[in-house]
Amino acid sequence: MASLAEKRVVEVAEPSEQTGARPEELRLLEALLFASSEPLDQAALAKRMPEGVDVKEALAQLQAEYALRGVNLVKIGNKWTFRTANDLSWLMTRESTETRRLSRAAIETLAIIAYHQPVTRTEIEEIRGVITSKGTLDVLLETGWIKPRGRRKTPGRPLTFGTTEAFLSQFSLEALGDLPGLEELKGTGLLDPRLPSSFSIPVPSDDPALREDEDPLEPGDLDFGLAPAVEPETGSKE
Repeated sequence: MASLAEKRVVEVAEPSEQTGARPEELRLLEALLFASSEPLDQAALAKRMPEGVDVKEALAQLQAEYALRGVNLVKIGNKWTFRTANDLSWLMTRESTETRRLSRAAIETLAIIAYHQPVTRTEIEEIRGVITSKGTLDVLLETGWIKPRGRRKTPGRPLTFGTTEAFLSQFSLEALGDLPGLEELKGTGLLDPRLPSSFSIPVPSDDPALREDEDPLEPGDLDFGLAPAVEPETGSKE
């Protein structure tokens, strides 16, 4: 029979061991994500994990574990990465890159691409009602927030544009579906509340696959520099 002293040692030791217990897969995920210079998707993480580990569940546990810390585990698109907690972003002010203020034309163009993608330059102009200058697309391509994704199956085969993971990251979005809807935009004053009842905002799609009316990009399509070849512009320009 164990002595009273031995029982006390066991009672004290067991809780501490339980408290210190942590699934090994969480440590592995933590190490992989910290070491990576860019976000990683679930498939890439699963390749480095022991067989039988539920990576989706482990990521959810790790995200909950870091929820109240100075660094949070966040999902951007379909990839995971560690980021400074939003309420502590001011600490990074001195290290942040100075950003340029986007023109109204660039903001409108970015919004149209985000909600209507895949969309061509001509389609952007039809929605805005004015000619889109070459420089506007240049600026957005420079930021890395948009990219050419294919060519429309129409005469001239114009490039189609869509947003990137950098766009989601910049605006702290997990998916394009998190963009504000019609009522939210009215509530913030960005849209006139007296809009006609028939007015609607499309639901943006995260699907990277080309649509039936798109052809794949051709070799050299991404080597033209920042701006695609365009026709001489006429009419008003912003």
